Amino acid sequence: MRDRSAESGFPIKPVYDEADLPSGLPERLGAPGTWPYTRGVYPTMYTTRPWTMRQYAGFGTATESNARYHALLAAGTMGLSVAFDLPTQMGYDSDEPIAHGEVGKVGVAIDSIDDMRLLFHGIPLDRVSTSMTINAPGSVLLLLYQLVAEENGIPGSMLNGTIQNDILKEYIARGTYIFPPKPSLRLVADTFAYCRKETPKWNTISISGYHMAEAGATPVQEVAFTLANGVEYVRAAIAAGLAVDDFAPRLSFFFVARTTLLEEVAKFRAARKLWAALMRDEFGATDPKSLMLRFHTQTAGVQLTAQQPEVNLVRVAVQALGAVLGGTQSLHTNSYDEAIALPTEKAARLALRTQQVLAYETDLTATVDPFAGSYVVEAMTDEIERGARELIDRVFAFGSSVAAIEAGFQKREIESSAYRTAQEIDAGDRVVVGVNRFATDTDEPYEPLRVDPSIEAAQAARLERLRADRDGDAVTSALSSLRDAAAGTVSVLYPMREALRARATVGEVCHALRDVWGTYRPSETF
Repeated sequence: MRDRSAESGFPIKPVYDEADLPSGLPERLGAPGTWPYTRGVYPTMYTTRPWTMRQYAGFGTATESNARYHALLAAGTMGLSVAFDLPTQMGYDSDEPIAHGEVGKVGVAIDSIDDMRLLFHGIPLDRVSTSMTINAPGSVLLLLYQLVAEENGIPGSMLNGTIQNDILKEYIARGTYIFPPKPSLRLVADTFAYCRKETPKWNTISISGYHMAEAGATPVQEVAFTLANGVEYVRAAIAAGLAVDDFAPRLSFFFVARTTLLEEVAKFRAARKLWAALMRDEFGATDPKSLMLRFHTQTAGVQLTAQQPEVNLVRVAVQALGAVLGGTQSLHTNSYDEAIALPTEKAARLALRTQQVLAYETDLTATVDPFAGSYVVEAMTDEIERGARELIDRVFAFGSSVAAIEAGFQKREIESSAYRTAQEIDAGDRVVVGVNRFATDTDEPYEPLRVDPSIEAAQAARLERLRADRDGDAVTSALSSLRDAAAGTVSVLYPMREALRARATVGEVCHALRDVWGTYRPSETF
């Protein structure tokens, strides 16, 4: 029998036995919900309630996205996950020249509190958990969400959800950064402190390996670089005067789930164990919640194919199975047509139904961590833990995750892995069904969801009306206060909130911070 290699590079043996189990297995495992959290962060996991089922959605206008959210909630979604268009992600208004051609294309356009009101119209924000995939302007969108909730009589103390707010991975793999790293980390720390006081149930950051994996990172790289970034955020918060157990319980993570099911299960288990050790040994955290790696999972968009797109239904089901067996706290399943265009409503509903079948028609929720003690999974968990720990040490050898980013270390490592994968696919050594094997001569016709190009003009007209109707002097004064805070050391979130309340736009708020902090350019040193 021929040995195969895992995505992370270690060999997968054809047969595993007791000799392959890592030493001290009982101590490595612990009980579910207890140190070292290998078996899950909660004692009962899914036996009392399933994971939170989210569907990532957002396109066109706030009104269109609101209709999709209502449809998803009616179909049984437990939480919303908001996709924003690129101008919003980069802190630009829809009527700015740089936004031309991108308004509403890969997510919803949010320019002001007016749009946020439309986005969540009729949705009970005190009963729905909302995740917002937004990074550089994450605090801006969180404040808009809070303001809309308050207008509906819902205090910040009742809001439940997450902002991604993970700027470091943007410098590594994705690119939707605005400010240089130092002020960006300050903004993250300010958000931690603000949420502890104003929105205590809110997850202040979703430290993301997903986008690094989509860029080509192996499971070991995904775990290592994500946890190293997590350490950087903890250090920044402590440097800002926060006690570790005051903010660490609200940290959360975001990982991918690939089709390599066994390695993915092992990855999630290893990540939990590593994070618990880092928080205890590096920072002296004592609150058990500070040690728990709670994470959201999304199935692997990069593994979807435009060829024979229905095959993606099978891929997504396998990936979702890996996430559940690995102990995820929430899950988004990609729609089968996302390699072609934004998902249609039917495709999004089918993706949700995939999760519901796993939760309610299988026995996955009957017991906790069913792979515990498995020869192969325990051996893989040990391999990934060891490899990730070594790679984290290589990051720390630069002095910090930021210093490693400055040196281009993580980016080079990921690009090298992505290149190897591309070579394997081109050579046929890595099978992609429907692409380099089992292809068909023709594909069935498919009608994708199309975004109306007139959205850009409509958003520009809305902005023109907003600027005419609002109190311009109040906006100018509020933005001036925001600049003063950014130039000093006080939290920027309180003057930012007042500027947004006065109907300042997302772009105006971000430009006010650009005026003080500057804009990061990749050619610059940190």
